[in-house]
Amino acid sequence: MQRPIYLDHHATTPCDARVVEAMLPYFGEEFGNAASRTHAFGWRAAEAVERARAEVAALVGADAREVIFTSGATEANNLALLGGARALRRARGGAVSHVITARTEHRAVLDPVAALEREGFRATLLPVGADGRLDPERLRAALREPTLLVSIMHANNEIGVIQPIEALAKLAAEAGAAFHCDAAQSAGALALDVTQLGVDFLSLSAHKLYGPKGVGALVVRRQALHARLDPLLHGGGHERGLRSGTLPVPLCVGFGCAAELARQSRDTEACRQAALRDRLWARLSAELPQLVLNGSLEERLPGNLNVSFLGAEGEALLAALPELALSTGSACTSAKREASHVLRALGASETRALSALRFGIGRGNTEAEIDRAAELVIAATRRLRALSPVWDELQRGARRAAGP
Repeated sequence: MQRPIYLDHHATTPCDARVVEAMLPYFGEEFGNAASRTHAFGWRAAEAVERARAEVAALVGADAREVIFTSGATEANNLALLGGARALRRARGGAVSHVITARTEHRAVLDPVAALEREGFRATLLPVGADGRLDPERLRAALREPTLLVSIMHANNEIGVIQPIEALAKLAAEAGAAFHCDAAQSAGALALDVTQLGVDFLSLSAHKLYGPKGVGALVVRRQALHARLDPLLHGGGHERGLRSGTLPVPLCVGFGCAAELARQSRDTEACRQAALRDRLWARLSAELPQLVLNGSLEERLPGNLNVSFLGAEGEALLAALPELALSTGSACTSAKREASHVLRALGASETRALSALRFGIGRGNTEAEIDRAAELVIAATRRLRALSPVWDELQRGARRAAGP
């Protein structure tokens, strides 16, 4: 069988060959520890890390001194939420313990928020609209209670919907709350500037932008009044004392290279991917009835398409499409067969949520691949619907609605 067409770029992206080339010396001859300050091996490693730090900072309009390297966006989210909430509560003498997030967040945000609740914090999980967007007025209402920290992701990892972060962060600042944003999916795909967004903390991940797995960053704004953090890891005082542990120099170098490449190609690549996404949606929606586009089409990552194929289960579709690399939702929960919490938060029924597929278009995809993918998905959906009692009922319902 030929290699499957890869359309799961929200789960991970292939490491760019130029990134691999940049990393290779630091696995061999340039093996120094960046914390070794007494010899040339350590000095060169430290210089490489600082160049990478500057490249990551440039991707999001930050100062290099604001970038704290982590093992990925999950650790960055935990550091911002757990470390931030604890430090901010202590700064306020323990009088305030309220944190706010949205129901559609990644588990790397929802689970730390649940951990804070077990520590005695109070959490508000805001609902979103049917298009997946958070109405700023909902946040304004929640901020009537004194709040320490708000965490809203920039672009959703399942439905690709982009949130109005600038407006939300402004509301949080006016209420005296810190604002954290998980930008793992949007960095490299959209133009980001932390100053314009007005966020205090920003989480990033290298493997979502054609860099290596195992490295990410938390941007901690130096000028922000509310950017306070307690470290989660102790033992050496690395990364300004906020994240102890020997830095993985090759991975940091790869992250920096990937960030630089993403910045150079971002605008042209976003236009290209959006055109491919629209091409795929036009073909699917023209050939197949009873499709539901999940989330806003206008406020969406350029390479994202999340569609419910009513009358055909998503898992069955995946099994029927070995020629395609797709997913039904987040890679972090793909081991569990359960309806996506993101789609349920949009008001989707369990049946609709379980019939969804996520298409993640990336740098390597071509028009020919998109056309082939559409052809395969259409054929598989028709085959499965022909065997489905759910599809029969949907058809009967459609005929009744149409009338005599």
